[in-house]
This record gives sequence, C-alpha cells and structure tokens, in this order.
Amino acid sequence: MRATIQLCTFNRARLLERVLEGCFEQTVGHDVYEVVLVNDGSTDETLEVIERVRATATVPFTVINQENSGLARGRNAGIAAARGERIIFIDDDVLPVPSFVGEHLRSQAEHPHDIVRGAVINAENFDELPPPIYSWRNYSGNFFWTSNVSVPLATLREIGGFNENFAEYGWEDIDVGLRLRARGLRSILNPYAIAFHFKPPPRSGDVPRMIRQARAQARTAVQLEAIHPLWRARLATGNTVAQRLLHKWIRGIGAARYFNRVLRDAAPEQPLTGARHWFAKRLAADAYFEELERARTRQT
Repeated sequence: MRATIQLCTFNRARLLERVLEGCFEQTVGHDVYEVVLVNDGSTDETLEVIERVRATATVPFTVINQENSGLARGRNAGIAAARGERIIFIDDDVLPVPSFVGEHLRSQAEHPHDIVRGAVINAENFDELPPPIYSWRNYSGNFFWTSNVSVPLATLREIGGFNENFAEYGWEDIDVGLRLRARGLRSILNPYAIAFHFKPPPRSGDVPRMIRQARAQARTAVQLEAIHPLWRARLATGNTVAQRLLHKWIRGIGAARYFNRVLRDAAPEQPLTGARHWFAKRLAADAYFEELERARTRQT
C-alpha cells in the first residue's frame, strides 16, 4: 500500500458523503491507496452516511468510531490504523480532485523523505466548484497544514504523531510541523495536488462561534510556545510584543464595542459582507489577543 488518505470527522454529515466520494474517485489504482476515517463522536447522521458510503467504497476503507476526544487524538487513531507508506491528511470539509493521490505520490517519488503540501482552493459549495487552478490567492506559508499535506508514515510515527495535550482548537498541526522541521524535513509545494475547502460566506449568527474558536486558539497558542520557545512559533501565533501591544491599544480605544453595535442588530442568517465581515474578523482578533494575554498570565 503506497498511500493512506486520513481524515477525522465531527458532525459534518452534510459534507462527508461528497468528501468520501472524492476520496474514492481517484485516478490511481484501487490497490495503491486506502482511506482511513475517524468519527470523533458525531451526533448527527454521520453513522448513516458512513454505512451508505461503505457499500460503494472502491478501495480499502477503515472506519474508527471513538468518543469525542479532539482532533489530535483522532489523528493518532488514524495514524495507528494506516498502512500506506505515505499518509495524506485532509479535513472533513475538503474535497480532493481525482488526481490528488497521484500528485502526492508523484512528489513522493521526487522527494521521498519530505513533506508535500498540496493546494487548497476555497469553494462556497461543492456543486459549483471554481476552476482547479492554483494561484497566489491560494498560497499558504504553513509548513505542515492538515487540510492537504502528506508525509512518510514511518517518520510521523517516529516523532510520536500528534500531541494529544492539544485538546482545544488550533496549532496541533503546527506542532507536528515544527518537530518534522527539527528532524531536517523540507516542505515541498505541489500546486497540482488540489483539494477544495468548503468555505461558505459567514453569517451574523456565526460570530459567537468565531469568537469562541479564537479564544480556544489563543490558549493553545500559549501551549505551543511553551513546547517550542522559538521565533517561528511566536510568529505563527502572533505572540509577539508588537502585535500584543497593538491589539491592547485597539481594545483600549473600545473598538470592539463599536463593532458589536454594528453587528448586533443583524439577523442571524444575514451574510457578513463588506464592512460587517471585516468587523467580525476584528472582533475575533480582539478576543484572540485578549485571551492570549490571560493565558500568558496564567502560565506565569
């Protein structure tokens, strides 16, 4: 077995069937790769979707059902079950194109010991996809980003997989990337290993979730820097003196109160466009840096 596509899912039944179909519709031979899915305690129709798709799977398809335990533990369960020489990570809202596995393996032939990053193109829905063409708009500087990345399975096991102490949202893949970098691996971009990321326009009702996620990500950012007291970790998380001072000043002038006033009267289903979208992102950033300061204080 040359490759494993590994993904974790939680309450994404509406997208999961299409994502799995994309995983099975690859141009390489059916004996070349497998799919390993970890169901992280979903409470929606995920189990029904899995059984429906299982009947049509064209490659070996392993499903692991676990209690909701977080992404790091789910990834490790997938790593333990994987049999491919190279493990390819995607998320449950990421749809690979038919040449996806073949492109990762083509890069593996040229760079057998390194990380391969594919291209992630945002799509508002999976029924009307944009052209599968990589451009600067799709660029990500992340060294290891599990929306579309592959690495030799043996190497990942040697470093111990994902750190399960990252129980909240954020940075568990950056931690893996930093450990792989320390081992001397390079991160190679293959712009033809394309996957579409489901990214619908945010709505006013999404703002509280955005803020909760930002606060969780701030707490794990401090956790990341405690493990990796390096400039790369500080830069990735925004945990620098300049950025903290800037956002402290923004909080001091009460920008968040103004942004909240603009957003509070919008209906929950109202799309966040233009200025409203910008305000929502600023509110999330304000929450992130406020929580970052709290987490740093608790740590000391």
